[in-house]
Amino acid sequence: MAIDRTSIDFDHSRFAKGLARGLAGALVFALPMFLTMEMWELGLYIDRSRLLLLLLVNIPLLILLARRIGFENISTWREAVRDASIAYFLGLTASAFVLSAIGVLSAAQALPGAAGMIAIQTVPASIGALLGRSELGQRDEDDEDAQDPIDDDMQTGYGGELFMMAVGALFLGLNVAPTEEMILISFKMSPWHAIALIVSSILLMHGFVYALSFLGGHELEEGTPGWHALIRFTMPGYMIAFSISLYCLWTFHRLDGIALTQAIMSTVVLAFPSAIGAAAARLIL
Repeated sequence: MAIDRTSIDFDHSRFAKGLARGLAGALVFALPMFLTMEMWELGLYIDRSRLLLLLLVNIPLLILLARRIGFENISTWREAVRDASIAYFLGLTASAFVLSAIGVLSAAQALPGAAGMIAIQTVPASIGALLGRSELGQRDEDDEDAQDPIDDDMQTGYGGELFMMAVGALFLGLNVAPTEEMILISFKMSPWHAIALIVSSILLMHGFVYALSFLGGHELEEGTPGWHALIRFTMPGYMIAFSISLYCLWTFHRLDGIALTQAIMSTVVLAFPSAIGAAAARLIL
């Protein structure tokens, strides 16, 4: 009689702890957005096709992130899909609970509006659920051996580094993209301010990872010129942060009805925190 090794080897205690850390992560990392009025309002008027696209984009992002830091040791893509689904559910649960607890949602509220509020908060909350394992939990000694060596490049290679920067940029960008301040700041800035902000963003990204000796930072190999990492990682990382910032502003209707120049200025403003998030992700994750 065949024995199902998957069911035998599954560590229920560890998985339960992962779920608890995931729920805690959803609450901790998404709490600023739960308490932001602009996010509540967005749930009411955001174009449903843009909201659906955001929810769909979040699915592969969660799967890839789960492959790196799931709720328990991940060895197959099937398990990564499972953990991504659980993270989505935890994000949904945390969003509905917090919005109800603070009185934003009520039983008398129209279903489409309530669903929109919960859905838009679920995206950052679900990412926070997976980040909870990395930041709120302690890695076990055998975690390094739990990953499928076939996918090692996705974990530590160039593509993996760029992906983690995208996650960090998206997560931090979502915190501030819905706010009016992004547009207000862009109107106060001159083109020279924008250029200075772009240069500052790139230098800060590079310094965070390579120059300031933060825990988790990267060291250049002996004989490698400093510009190599700047061209290979920092510049692409900033372009990723800029692109994600543009997408977030478009999703949240912050670019509707404004000139192209002003849209670029607004994106430069949002790309500043997004770039910091991208750099932080390389250190933390």
